[in-house]
Amino acid sequence: MTMTIKVYEVDRYGCTRIVKPEAEVTPVTAVPISSELPPCQCERCTGGPQ
Repeated sequence: MTMTIKVYEVDRYGCTRIVKPEAEVTPVTAVPISSELPPCQCERCTGGPQ
């Protein structure tokens, strides 16, 4: 099953500009676990003050 995606940006005046035209993409079945970025340590994500 494929999906279609189009990337565009909207400026503060509401004007849109296409960054990438429409393209077909295939969704992944499994996301690999990675430690490239550390987990967030903010109060909202950790559930309280540090």
